[in-house]
Amino acid sequence: MKYSIKKQFAMIFIGLMSATILLCWFINSTFLGRLYIEDKTKALKNAYGVVNRAFAAGNVMTEEFDIQLQKIIETYNISLIVLDTDSRMLITSRNDQEIMSKRLWDNFFNEFEEESGDVILEEGENYTIQRITDTRTLTEYIEIWGVFDNGNIFLFRTAVEGIRDSVTIANRLLAYIGMAAVLISGIIIMKVSGRITEPILELTEISERMARLDFDAKYCGNSKTEIALLGNNINELSCALENTISELKTANNELQKDIENKNEIDEMRKEFLSNVSHELKTPIALIQGYAEGLKEGINDDAESREFYCDVIMDEASKMNNIVKKLLTLNQMEFGNDVTSMERFDIVALIKNYIQSAEILTRQKGIQVRFEDLPPVYVWADEFKTEEVFSNYFSNAINHALGDKVIDVRLIRMEDKVRVSVFNTGEPIPEDSLEHIWEKFYKVDKARTREYGGSGVGLSIVKAIMESMNREYGVTNYNNGVAFWFELGRN
Repeated sequence: MKYSIKKQFAMIFIGLMSATILLCWFINSTFLGRLYIEDKTKALKNAYGVVNRAFAAGNVMTEEFDIQLQKIIETYNISLIVLDTDSRMLITSRNDQEIMSKRLWDNFFNEFEEESGDVILEEGENYTIQRITDTRTLTEYIEIWGVFDNGNIFLFRTAVEGIRDSVTIANRLLAYIGMAAVLISGIIIMKVSGRITEPILELTEISERMARLDFDAKYCGNSKTEIALLGNNINELSCALENTISELKTANNELQKDIENKNEIDEMRKEFLSNVSHELKTPIALIQGYAEGLKEGINDDAESREFYCDVIMDEASKMNNIVKKLLTLNQMEFGNDVTSMERFDIVALIKNYIQSAEILTRQKGIQVRFEDLPPVYVWADEFKTEEVFSNYFSNAINHALGDKVIDVRLIRMEDKVRVSVFNTGEPIPEDSLEHIWEKFYKVDKARTREYGGSGVGLSIVKAIMESMNREYGVTNYNNGVAFWFELGRN
């Protein structure tokens, strides 16, 4: 595989080891020399302190001091010389006393030259620590020189030339060890990662077979790692998918039967509505034609002629209204009508409709109440929403009794708005509540006939609200009825 996890494991591990070795090499090359210099400087300062305290205490000639000084000299490879004010040697650690003595006096009387590459590392009250290169042997030293508290002068120094060789040798050894470690670790990690990726490849093959709906493949690993747990879960998933697909096929078969039944019912409904619409259109046209003829003077009895004309035209108008509503309902129920979701102000829509119906409510002596609210924006089909509200409001006008009050309320909820249209009057009988949304159902047929109701308005409301996937309903009160519907705010 081009992007094998096994290869990625090996490359990442080898890369980390190589980076670690390179970092160690860089740190070794950069800081080991500095650390060595600091360590030598501390050793010289320690030797200076020991000898200075010995002179102050008068213990220079004791065996205890001699042993302590010898340990310091051997441990840190320090050469030293101490002279009194008359240039007489008091302490020395080497046979080249003249060279050491000359070097000591050079420090006191010759000016320090930084151009030669020598560096002063530290200056104390009575001493100076510096790194210099011996002009005769070209050997680099760290030395401390100065004056003890009793006035004696001194020079301690130790060679640092060996540190460079030590760093070079250490880096070379680190490189050899690092290459061997990377090689051996690479081989080991390839073998170890292979044991990890083998079950993953097995799970990959199982998942591919599952994708082809072959659920016979099972993971057979018996380890207790996370991969084994994943394998067991895949086995359970395979069984669950097999059962689910079986259930889905069974349900699909049943659904197919339901769809066929529904199609038959839908065809019957469509045929019914089409037939009703077709049969009503012709008599409507004839009634309107004869009514217009009568009104033009075909009948000599003017009073009878006017009466019959009014009746014919009124019935024709009612039938025409039924046809229009049935056609509208037919389009909604069978998906021929597109619901266009848009954002609009529901408060403005309600106010505009109430204002347009003001003449009718005033004629019937109905008081309309609607709180003056700021704009409330909703997402819905504005034309259909107005159709729903107009149906509710028309019903309220036709059924308003008693105090003759229509109370329109807008209730804002968390993510939706409920519009309620209440009218005073008789509550709807409980046994009729579940039927009022059915086509042609009329609670009070005599009263419905009186104001020309078709029994289709609430069916249109139902179709509209279901097309927008929103809730609607009716609530009975002691003094009236409230129809409501909900719209989304976002």
